[in-house]
Amino acid sequence: MDPVDTLLFVLVATPAHSGLGMALPYRAPRGTGTAAPPLSSGTLIRVPLGKRETLGVVVPRPEHVELPATDRIRTASAVLEGLAPLSAHWLALVQFAAGYYQRAAGEIALAALPPPLRELDGIQLDRRLKKFIKIKEFPDNPSQYSAIHKVAKPLHTAEQQAVLAQITAQTGPFLLFGATGSGKTEVYLQTVQDLLTADPRAQALVMVPEINLTPQLEARFRARFEPILGAQAVVAMHSAMTPPQRLQSWLAAHQGSARIVLGTRLAVFASMPHLRLIIVDEEHDPSYKQTEGARYSARDLAVWRGRNESARVILGSATPSLESWQHALTGRYTRLEMTHRPGTELIGVRPQLLPLVRTVDMTRQPARTIIAPPLLAAIRERAERSEQSLLLLNRRGYAPVLACGACEWKSECPHCSAYRVFHKIDRSLRCHHCGHTEPVPRACPGCGNVDLQTVGRGTEWLEEHLTELLGGLRIARMDADSTRRQGELERGLAQVHAGEVDVLVGTQMIAKGHDFRHVTLVAAINPDGGLFSSDFRAPERLFSLLLQAAGRAGRSADHVAQAEVWIQTQHPQHPLFAALKKHDFPGFAALQLTDRQQAGLPPFSFQALLRADARTQEAAQQFLQAAAQAGSALAESERVSLYPAVPLGVQRVANIERAQMLIESASRPALQRFMAAWQPDLLHLRQSAEHKAVVRWLLDVDPLLI
Repeated sequence: MDPVDTLLFVLVATPAHSGLGMALPYRAPRGTGTAAPPLSSGTLIRVPLGKRETLGVVVPRPEHVELPATDRIRTASAVLEGLAPLSAHWLALVQFAAGYYQRAAGEIALAALPPPLRELDGIQLDRRLKKFIKIKEFPDNPSQYSAIHKVAKPLHTAEQQAVLAQITAQTGPFLLFGATGSGKTEVYLQTVQDLLTADPRAQALVMVPEINLTPQLEARFRARFEPILGAQAVVAMHSAMTPPQRLQSWLAAHQGSARIVLGTRLAVFASMPHLRLIIVDEEHDPSYKQTEGARYSARDLAVWRGRNESARVILGSATPSLESWQHALTGRYTRLEMTHRPGTELIGVRPQLLPLVRTVDMTRQPARTIIAPPLLAAIRERAERSEQSLLLLNRRGYAPVLACGACEWKSECPHCSAYRVFHKIDRSLRCHHCGHTEPVPRACPGCGNVDLQTVGRGTEWLEEHLTELLGGLRIARMDADSTRRQGELERGLAQVHAGEVDVLVGTQMIAKGHDFRHVTLVAAINPDGGLFSSDFRAPERLFSLLLQAAGRAGRSADHVAQAEVWIQTQHPQHPLFAALKKHDFPGFAALQLTDRQQAGLPPFSFQALLRADARTQEAAQQFLQAAAQAGSALAESERVSLYPAVPLGVQRVANIERAQMLIESASRPALQRFMAAWQPDLLHLRQSAEHKAVVRWLLDVDPLLI
């Protein structure tokens, strides 16, 4: 039997819920004899797993490890030489995420590494690395970084100066609550500049919720820092990059030459040995929550990582999540405020006022009116002054449903409990859940009626309708369909910024983060769906979306007339719209937090979901019921509530039935203890013969959709 001290313990990407979530033991690769120093924790190594070879990460020997028989301990294949080991801080982040979100550490660790590292062997990787620019750990001349203080600082407002002073004097975490257009990005830029001036080896991580926001922010950071630090100092990390690009960015961050990393949620796991600052822009955005595999929150992990690595953390938003807002109210986060746009406090400078919010009572408009006549007139008026309008309709496609008026046929998806959306541009019916696409039928499949009708409206329809109503104006659409091809998003944004568009129609992707300098009118066409939803977070998401959309208007002082936001609604007296008219997020948040505290909902309680996917709905619910029975005694002792199993809102996707069970507790530690102790029961149930129809199960900790 090998002595335990001579074995390596390696994290590998084992199948989800295989029961192999811990590090696996291996003998050291051949050629590293007993005289050789042991491999450091964090070393990347290739090991055999089953019938294949895979990448692994060496970790410290686990406590209370039970070793298999000698003949079952396999030998590692090779070490990926030339790469510095991953840091102890990085390993701690992976281990924390695995424990908190109830996943295997190897699954999280390997998913966080760029694909070429996972897929290539040592020889292939060495060849690939030689194709890249040689990356050095630190610059030959660190003094060039001290020259960053010579970069001219823009004129900061009094609010920006106060916020920057607080960030310097305190440790955080900080919640930067800033009105849209108040200059939060400049605070980010100046904070990074101050950091690099004080510490030439420091690194900063700047996170954005969506890929389409990366180019704009990257351009501003490159313009500020690239002239002095060089092109390699600012890198991006997101899933739209090619594998070679992702590898090069990862190497630059890992070896320390990248001083600033801009990325989406996966960037929270970037290997950055000298991380000193983390910025999470639009921290409220649900896109920071991973929805497949390990369902982690990148925002929450950023806060944990900052505390663990003594890095400052800044969470920025005009509409913070209610969880972060509550943390600021209780003192867990330090709240920083910027409530004015630049210019409102400077003599001789035209003030950039927040837009005026108007509600249009659609119950008083003519029957079947989609866009109120006063709104159409306002759009024309803005176009005549070479100003732009933005119309928000958060539903892509031409119409959500195609239906037959002569029988009961509707464009249902054969694989999902949802309707296929009618896309007029390519005459297709497309399911937005499973991707199943078919051409539009020439006649009703049920009765042969050729007069098929659309039900509801999407952005394609709105673009067509506006073209009819506003003849002569230049109308463009921006949604997930129109920007699907590579380069289309950048091309569309460039047209808007160049003033080549009079009216921009789009979904929520145009409502946040973009700096449209010529937009002076924003209109929400049909926002009422979030007012009375069964999802308790729906009002929060709606208010955030509308206020973020409002923030796209009036961002330049060059326009004479005040910017406006038009809200078309059938409930103009709703308290949400009253708060929106005053741009009063604190007031709206106070009402929502009061309601949630009375109902015992987050952030005053803690939740998780156990979800089961099976061949039949009955099988999925039987598994959940058996799981509840297996954990009932433990749940009672920990004061954890297990609610009855129910189908998901869209209960069938790609011919898989889905059900879920809510788990809730007033104590986060109690909920964590319960789930950790419950896992063996869930594994045993999944492997039993009576639950063979269950395809998979998962735990979603801190879910955003119930």
